[in-house]
Amino acid sequence: MKKRILLVEDDRRLSQLICEFLDQQGFMVKALEDGRELSETMQNFAPDVVVLDIMLPGEDGFSLCRKLRENYTGALLFLTAKSSDFDHVLGLELGADDYVIKPVEPRVLLARIEALLRRSQVPQKKAIANDVIQFGSLILDKQSREVTLGKEPITLTSHEFDMLWLLAKHPAELVKRDLIYTELIGREYDGLDRSADVRISRIRKKLKDNPQNPFRIKTIWGKGFYFVPDAWD
Repeated sequence: MKKRILLVEDDRRLSQLICEFLDQQGFMVKALEDGRELSETMQNFAPDVVVLDIMLPGEDGFSLCRKLRENYTGALLFLTAKSSDFDHVLGLELGADDYVIKPVEPRVLLARIEALLRRSQVPQKKAIANDVIQFGSLILDKQSREVTLGKEPITLTSHEFDMLWLLAKHPAELVKRDLIYTELIGREYDGLDRSADVRISRIRKKLKDNPQNPFRIKTIWGKGFYFVPDAWD
């Protein structure tokens, strides 16, 4: 079955170029010029990936991303004409999984989409014991991709779940940035990319960790992250 891509881009020439290219690559693509019909389209089209331009007429991409993340846990990628780190970090903090800077190189966009899709696949195999991880009141179920903390369901995006699962699989161990970027983000760590840090920040907020002095997921500066196994009582 073809994967569905929803593109929200007001530049008609660019939108047509992207749609034609992704169609040639075997995707089913639907395009919108702004966010007015986004909610209805999300329900009817049910995309696997949303590609969202930031600078849109009317409601901008940041605002639309915030609204989408209230219900949509699938892959979301920003297109941005801005190159400042602030814009990229803000987009990731609002719930985007990745971004591509304009002018868009179609094959770069394709590679990012395919990387997001690979990491969004839900295992179809029958659940086994290793598919559930529990530390105190924290429970992660890999098959259903559900997380509970103190019996309270925690809504994570697919990529946030993958990050938390990777860390929880290595309790009390340093999980290096190089491993995270290679396995979860789909590219080598260049020493500057903050995608992992922003994703960790979002996870901390949802898991009631202290953002100023985290005690559940610690950052080891310059190296990686550390999951504290006894901090979930």
